[in-house]
Amino acid sequence: MNAGAASIPDELQSQRLRLSRPREEDWEALHAYYSDAECARYTFSIPLPELETRRVTGALLKHWLRHGYGPYVLRDKASALVVGMVGLWFPKEWPETEIKWAILRNHWGKGYASEAARAVQAMLPSRLPQMQPISLIHAENERSIALALALGATLEKQLEFRNAPFHMYRHRKHDT
Repeated sequence: MNAGAASIPDELQSQRLRLSRPREEDWEALHAYYSDAECARYTFSIPLPELETRRVTGALLKHWLRHGYGPYVLRDKASALVVGMVGLWFPKEWPETEIKWAILRNHWGKGYASEAARAVQAMLPSRLPQMQPISLIHAENERSIALALALGATLEKQLEFRNAPFHMYRHRKHDT
């Protein structure tokens, strides 16, 4: 971890989920997301082959080392199955740190992204009190836009990102 990096817990809990730092072996479970054309539609535009999912999982691990935070892998407490990822994300090309979410399609509509994102928001005041993250969302991604609004984020601006129209939503600071 670099000297200026923040540190957040390696694990969080919500009512139904255990949010944990990713592990190298998580690539296989996450491949259900990255290889799904509908899931990849607004991020990578195309489904990823196994090798690329392994590369992305490696990037998640490195992100944690570099920043002291990153996306959590979500596991259903009852079954221990991976249902997606939610957490802080700040790749080099991003304008600011964001709260990202990525839920495996067979778990859409169960409220997992909202529940996990709220757990991340609740952790921020004590660990990263100055952070007011964004969510960078493709302008056509209605489900993610609805989630950002439900989380209390507000549309801050529209921008061109990766040759496509995106919206930048700002999450409000939460009290400690």
